[in-house]
Amino acid sequence: MNVRTNLLLPKDLVEEVDRFAGPRGRSRYVAEALEARLERDRRWEAFHEAAGAWKDHPLFPTSEAVQEWVRAGRAERTSFERDDQS
Repeated sequence: MNVRTNLLLPKDLVEEVDRFAGPRGRSRYVAEALEARLERDRRWEAFHEAAGAWKDHPLFPTSEAVQEWVRAGRAERTSFERDDQS
């Protein structure tokens, strides 16, 4: 269900949105932009809520252990190409 709302936005911002959104596409464009921003804000909120959750985990007794685990994960092969390029 859509809800009609009234927003005050800078004129130059609306003109640029209209340039990209096209005729009658402003609401959809703004809704997509707001959803993208909300997703970013939700991730940031979850990040802050989870901070310190593994503080006393036995696999990571020190920050160096965490750094080594991250390095090892980054070094793993992530490509799914075939080894035999025949």
